[in-house]
Amino acid sequence: MMKTITSKQNERIKFLKKQKENNRFLLFLDNPKLVEEAIKSNFKPTEIFIDETNKDLINIYQNKFDITLTNEIVIKQLSDVKTPQGIVGVFEFSPKSLKLPSKNFLVLDNIQDAGNVGTILRSALGANFLDVYLIDCASLTSSKTIRSSMGAIFKLNIYETTKQEFLSFAKTLKTPLYYADMQGENIYKTSFKNPCGIVLGNEGNGVCSELKNICQKAVSIPMQNKLESLNVAVAGSVIIFEVGWKQSI
Repeated sequence: MMKTITSKQNERIKFLKKQKENNRFLLFLDNPKLVEEAIKSNFKPTEIFIDETNKDLINIYQNKFDITLTNEIVIKQLSDVKTPQGIVGVFEFSPKSLKLPSKNFLVLDNIQDAGNVGTILRSALGANFLDVYLIDCASLTSSKTIRSSMGAIFKLNIYETTKQEFLSFAKTLKTPLYYADMQGENIYKTSFKNPCGIVLGNEGNGVCSELKNICQKAVSIPMQNKLESLNVAVAGSVIIFEVGWKQSI
């Protein structure tokens, strides 16, 4: 079934715009690839808005879901990009209860830049760190997080939690934790147990003392040319791929 909304003053559009700003349990996907990835990962859209001039997207979805035909003006109300790609899919996002990891995993401690969070999630998927625990981080449903993850959020086990909740949960972990720190042991000279967890800290302050206390050791990436540090997403990516490579040999 198809319906049509062509005014940004429509009450439904105004309601969704507010939801987009305030509701952490809704995903607004404004990229055809991300919409497709979400559906393939068994996320069901509550609504799909398609620009009525985009016949290709209409043909793809009209027989699968109820869609709303609209225009670029309305699409822009629900999208964060300057040049929309003709679609916005709205998906419900249910937080997951904490579960023990099955293999290598990541812990992100208070990382506030959504782009960093999304980039790390993308790397985590590539490095086979399939369980990720977000402690007081940037919102997982932020459009910047979603775009930076390139769909990885739909394929990972991601748990949003608080520091105290995670510290209690960590008592049940049977795998060692290592945290990233500039004063840590050289990762290229470190042996990592398999499986293990890697903790990445806040952009400015690093890993908090409470999490450091439950880790086995600190690890670092050796720097040349007097460079002090790397962006947390870059550093985290280097570390987890190095861990995976060492465990495979």
